[in-house]
Amino acid sequence: MVTVSRTGHEFRPDPSRVVAQPFIPGVSMFGAAPHRTEGIVGRILDLDPDDAKALLEETRLLFADRHRRLEEVWLASFQQVAGTSEAMAQATGDLRLLLGATFTHEYAIEAAALCNPSMVPAASPGDNGALPVILSLRAIGEGHISSIEFRSGTVSATGEVTIEPPTAYCRLGRRTSPEYDRDIFIAKLVEMGADAAVCSSVFERLPETPDLGQLEEAITRYENGNADSDAIHQTRHLIHWLASSNYLLTFDDGPICERVISPAGPADSRGMEDARMVRFVDDDGSVTYYATYTAFDGQRVLPQLIETDDFLEFRIATLNGAYAQNKGMAVFPRRVEGQYLALSRYDQESLFLMRSDHRRFWHQAEPVYAPTRPWEVIQIGNCGSPLETDAGWLVITHGVAPMRRYVLGAILLDAADPSRVVGSLRRPLLEPDADERDGYVPNVVYSCGGLIHAGRLVLPYGAADQKVRIMTADLDELLGEMT
Repeated sequence: MVTVSRTGHEFRPDPSRVVAQPFIPGVSMFGAAPHRTEGIVGRILDLDPDDAKALLEETRLLFADRHRRLEEVWLASFQQVAGTSEAMAQATGDLRLLLGATFTHEYAIEAAALCNPSMVPAASPGDNGALPVILSLRAIGEGHISSIEFRSGTVSATGEVTIEPPTAYCRLGRRTSPEYDRDIFIAKLVEMGADAAVCSSVFERLPETPDLGQLEEAITRYENGNADSDAIHQTRHLIHWLASSNYLLTFDDGPICERVISPAGPADSRGMEDARMVRFVDDDGSVTYYATYTAFDGQRVLPQLIETDDFLEFRIATLNGAYAQNKGMAVFPRRVEGQYLALSRYDQESLFLMRSDHRRFWHQAEPVYAPTRPWEVIQIGNCGSPLETDAGWLVITHGVAPMRRYVLGAILLDAADPSRVVGSLRRPLLEPDADERDGYVPNVVYSCGGLIHAGRLVLPYGAADQKVRIMTADLDELLGEMT
């Protein structure tokens, strides 16, 4: 059995970590009354000027020390809602701030749980051998909605882990629409069920990288020149859904622990779960960080991709292909024989190897490893991207045993042919101990990725989907047990 060391780190959910985000009341249940926005705006505008000034000052005093640049957040909320109200659009000065504050609320991103972390190198080791690292975390708040947040730290030359405590602030990124790749966009539309002939006609005059405005103009032009049909309505709906599910999030410079990636598109409207981060080094030496996560819209789950070079701008993109399905997709940290590789759990219970010439298209997959050991009889999945070693690709796994008990294991894939398993642990690497069994989801240890440094596996993990801990193990001992 491999000797595992728990480092003593423990990160628990903190309900004081809140973001300020737009709050937009819904439409009346029975449809007889006007949209609630107009009524709220009317009540604000009807306030006595002194009362309005006092309400703004009271709100500012209550919340100014809980958010950076709070008035900028209020003005952003004002702009988002102003388009629905002619009266609101006429407001100026402090009234804009008060209306913005009225249509803003706090959301506690960690109110329910903090779990399922991954860890990647942030840079090369320093002169002292210490490796800068970034830790991603799944934060679960009200309504079981998951967001992604970060911590920074180091792993020393002797394998000691240090994680910097977070500041008192959290903030969301600015959402914008990117330019879209026309061919990728069309391929995904057709995959989703759009009429291929309609798509071809809509996009035939568009440039290779259209923006959102050009997409809107193209579908409107096509509608105006053709008879109304279900195919046109379906294509318009899918264009809007797809365009809204592919977006950019941009943050101002500042501590990485304050940046929160929160659902901002229809595909992930009910949560961004279990981000598996990887530091990807391409053949030309360029570095990009990818994170595959599970997008949940309230009914279905889909893997989506986050891309960033600097952790300031994040591109969120849908994935394409028959095998871009279900949970647990993890990208290899480099190409193998010129191709992108990824692990997935396409059939919901086994590990598959996927190959592709493009990081967003996944049309090929082959089974690699099915549940074999007693502690993985229900299903098996990866715990993050494979880690490259001299002996092969190390894949930390999770297995599900009776009573839905999750434990961690490991398999080893051949270095040249990762579809071939060359080793595996006969016993679990990590099991829930006595104080890791009870929580948001009991009897679970789970990770979304670790790293190797100073001859040790460093693996953060969630315990009972409630808190986060870190374990380490000697790499040579682990590989020896497997081979």
